[in-house]
Amino acid sequence: MKRTALYDKHIALGAKMVPFAGFDMPVSYSGIKEEHLRVRSDVGVFDVSHMGEFLLTGKDAEACLQWICSNDIAKMKDMQCQYNCFPNFDGGIVDDLIVYKWNDTEYNLVVNASNIDKDFAWIKEQIKAKSFDVELKNLSDELALIAVQGPKALSLLQGLTEINLSAIPYYYFDAGSIAGVEDIVISNTGYTGSGGFEIYVWNKDAPKLWDAIMEAGLSYNVLPCGLAARDTLRLEKGFCLYGNDINDSTSPIEAGLGWITKFSKDFIHAAYHKELMDGALKKKLVGFEMIDKGIPRHDYEVLDADGKSIGLVSSGTQSPSLDKAIGLAYVSLEHSSLGSVIYIANRNKALAAKVVKLPFV
Repeated sequence: MKRTALYDKHIALGAKMVPFAGFDMPVSYSGIKEEHLRVRSDVGVFDVSHMGEFLLTGKDAEACLQWICSNDIAKMKDMQCQYNCFPNFDGGIVDDLIVYKWNDTEYNLVVNASNIDKDFAWIKEQIKAKSFDVELKNLSDELALIAVQGPKALSLLQGLTEINLSAIPYYYFDAGSIAGVEDIVISNTGYTGSGGFEIYVWNKDAPKLWDAIMEAGLSYNVLPCGLAARDTLRLEKGFCLYGNDINDSTSPIEAGLGWITKFSKDFIHAAYHKELMDGALKKKLVGFEMIDKGIPRHDYEVLDADGKSIGLVSSGTQSPSLDKAIGLAYVSLEHSSLGSVIYIANRNKALAAKVVKLPFV
């Protein structure tokens, strides 16, 4: 089991640790609900160093990414980030990721922890198949990633750096120093929907940076937060989680990710996804709220009023912000309209739910 550079900090803080994607990670500290609500109201700090980071360089870097990514890399400006996915040749998704563009020949790719080896091998395979003139490096074991999320994140961090954080637009990044730690990258990104920043730092400097953020955060009601709160936060915003809501057999069109699937250029298996976009769609990912009491869970069956199977729950939880049970599910197109009543199979019961507009909050 791997440990991040911040493992000792989590133990000292009394975090509950669990195995996740090959890492021993903090799932919670003071409690999921408290951590979740603190991010929504103030600020929370997450160790997400388990995420993977690749460096892609070379004269064909843009062409390579245009082919392996669904979104339009050519539209990116220097120092911009872009949410993306790797389509496979079977109509599904290898992984979702964020692309960071330094310039036309240098990009960083941030991928999911559970897919690091799979993604690296996939990209290498496509580079070889197309003879792209690029070099791919795996930096995952060298970097830590600290996410500072919430409405007070900017104020907290601004006191620790000369970088003008207010001048970094959403989904852009900058480089410099924070709290005396040099050679960091900070991006106006995050997966909580409450605003904030993500900071990439070399492993050796991560503990110092964590301590500085936590100490400065005392004035902002900061809390360390675990993976459980990260999951409930992203679900309230309707953000997809790889392995739950998207996988090797789900199209980005089915997942509501048409906005990152650009047919203005060619990419792997583009024609299939274009057909779905143009009317061949048979199922789609929807948000729903429970009407009956019960919490939906991954892979619970979704039924119609006659008890016929019409889909599967991909994610579900009790929303701390709404104090009601919510979820995401793939359902047949005819049951995907807003207001449609569907039923979640749970222990031989069919619990009523209603399709609602995303995000939940």
